[in-house]
This record gives sequence, structure tokens and C-alpha cells, in this order.
Amino acid sequence: MMIPLANALPDIDYDYLEETMLQLLAIPSPVGLTDAVVRYTAARLEALGIEYELTRRGAIRATLRGREAQPARAVVTHLDTLGAMVREIKPNGRLAIAPIGHWSARFAEGSRVTVFTDHRQLRGTCLPLKTSGHAFGSEIDSQPVGWDHVEVRVDVPATTALELEQAGLHVGDWIAFDPQTEVLPGGYINSRYLDDKAAVAALLAACKAIGDHRLPLAVDVHPLFTITEEVGSGASAALHGEIAEMVSLDISIAAPGQNTSEHAATICVQDMSGPFDYHLTHKLIALAREHGIPHRRDVFRFYRSDSAAAVEAGNDIRTALIGFGGDASHAQERTHRDALVALTQLVVAYMTSEPVTRRDRRTMSSLAGFTEQLRPEDMVVPSTPLPLPGEFLDCGREDDGVGSGGEAQDCGALQREPGSDPEA
Repeated sequence: MMIPLANALPDIDYDYLEETMLQLLAIPSPVGLTDAVVRYTAARLEALGIEYELTRRGAIRATLRGREAQPARAVVTHLDTLGAMVREIKPNGRLAIAPIGHWSARFAEGSRVTVFTDHRQLRGTCLPLKTSGHAFGSEIDSQPVGWDHVEVRVDVPATTALELEQAGLHVGDWIAFDPQTEVLPGGYINSRYLDDKAAVAALLAACKAIGDHRLPLAVDVHPLFTITEEVGSGASAALHGEIAEMVSLDISIAAPGQNTSEHAATICVQDMSGPFDYHLTHKLIALAREHGIPHRRDVFRFYRSDSAAAVEAGNDIRTALIGFGGDASHAQERTHRDALVALTQLVVAYMTSEPVTRRDRRTMSSLAGFTEQLRPEDMVVPSTPLPLPGEFLDCGREDDGVGSGGEAQDCGALQREPGSDPEA
């Protein structure tokens, strides 16, 4: 199915986007276990005829050549997901686990999992410590929520720690939770790990649209695919000095108190790491308006992305964050086809646009060509002038026992209304 874009932009191949997303969701990729998803993404880039290179650990930097090499721009998504790791082989023949990434154990309860041992994969279920009402009665409802209060029951005959060890299980084994994906005819998509595999699919679909329609690019564009975003480091690698602008693609939070919608792209103005670049953010807003792309602006208080990691690593680049509206992030997530199409449209519009400023081709330069947010004539001055401090701070001061007029001044006289009775 081809989704048309407004204002002469090319169609989005949504069938390709959805196929790519579902294939990505089928590949377990908790942080630290990402080789398979990296290989898949590299193969997808090769099929599109896009050149790329990998860092030592597997972050991918692809390149779409533009009319000029600088100032280059990057569009980044992450391939890694949440997960867990075995932290203890328990005496009862079950596994205590620690989370990979930041998420709540309440969303792990009841999930089917795969445990990756040194030599094979085993299936199991993540359960609270007290599971059966027939055994524990109302205690199953009153037990605490947390990673210390869940365990993995592995599908092997084991009731002791020794039997688990004999089955090949060790502390430090990775655990992937099943995505439980369901795509509905009306366009809703339910799954774990839409963060960020849906955005990865959107970026690849945008690259496909540009290649299929031979769209010219003003400057080099580098699609980046990182592998450690969920633990905070993300795009601290794979950048280079030519990149002046970077837009992160991620899930956006549709929730009470937020402005995001599951049926639109979101342009985030600030997250917990601080405001994003003023000029790049407003450029994205202008592009969404120009091309009629459904979008919302939002501010996220408990959220960070690849952009934060890039700046904290010392990169002097303009950063922005856009995403697909999604509900229940880091839980059982849901989005809609509308949001994925809108995000892909915005990525195409951005990648084919001019850079924020040509001055950014140099890391250091003069004031010439520097951006301007407020002109002097735009700045608002206070409408009520403040009194001069010299008119009231000298009241009552004595110089050698007398005021400047030969006697102490009456401060009250300066404060009283003219004509008022001082004795009243």
C-alpha cells in the first residue's frame, strides 16, 4: 500500500515499513545481544543500495550522498531493546533477574521469555514469587511489585539450583521477553519494543522513498542505528566531525498531561536533558506545516534519547527529537499506522531540506552567518519604569551627623503623597 505525501513529496511504501517492523520485532535484541538485529539492518541497507559502515560493537552509520558533504546531518534510531539478565540461580530451581534498561517489573509479570545460555536457548515464564491463589490466597494481590519480587520459571525439569546449572544456566545469561505483537485491521499496532523498532522501520522506509524517487539531497545524510540507547550511551558513538545536525527518532509519549497523539508525529521541544536546538526544532515544525503532516509539539519530563547521549559525549551538534505517538511506553506499547506514516513523511521532508545554516559546515567560525532567535526590536522591555535607587536609598543617611542639606532628611516625606498630613 502506497501512502501519498502532500506537496509533491513521494509516496511512502507502508507495506515495506510494516514488513520491516515485524521482521525487526521477530529478532530478540536486548542491549548487549544485538548482533543479529545489526546484521538484519545492514542487509536491509544493502538491499536499498545504501553504503554503510559499522563501529567495533555494531552501531551502523549509513550514508546518502548529497550535493555537498558539509554541513552533514544525521537521523538516528536505536536497534536495542529492554530485557533482563540472570542475577542468581535460586535454590528453588528458578532464576532471579535484573532488568536491562529502565522498566517496571509489573510489565514483566506473566510474560513468556527466552533465556540465552552459552550454548542454547531455553524458554520460560516470568512470574511473581507468589502466583497461585489456590496456594497463597489473597497474598497474590498484596505482594510488592519489583524486580526482587519476580522470578523466571524455566521450562526444564529443575527444582534446585544444581539442576538449573546442569541444564546450562548461569548468572549473566541474557533474557528476552516475547514482543506479543498484534496488528489490527483498523491500523492499531500492539507490541513490546515498538520503541524503537517501529522508528527503525520508518527511517528505512524514508530512505527507500528517497532512493526509489531519486530525490536530490542538499547535503550528506547519515542514517544512524545505535545499539545502547536503552542504557543511556546510544549515539555517543558513530558520529564524526562533519555532522552538524542530528534528529533522533523514538517513541513519543501519549498519556494524560502530554500533548502527543497516537495518530500523529510528535516534535519534542524539551526532554529531561533540556531543550533541543531552537532552530532545528522550529525547522521541523515548519516542514510539518508546509507538507500538511499531522504533528504535535510536546515536552517530556522523564525521557531521554540518543540526542542527549550525543551531546553529553562532547559533540557540538544541533539536536532535535521527533517520534511516533505511542501509548504505554516500556510496557505493552501501542501505536497507529497514522503515526508511523506521519513520522516517515517528516523524515523525508527533513532529509530533502536545506540545512539550518551553511555556517555549520565549520566547527568554529566568526559571528557572520550565526543564527538569530530574537532581534533587538523584538525584545520586550518592562512597561513600568522602576524608581532610581538614589532617590530612596540615601534617605536618612547621615554624613558626619547631618544629611547632605545640613540635617537628616525625612524619608517619610519622600514616601508620602503630596499634600498629605504627616500627623494624620
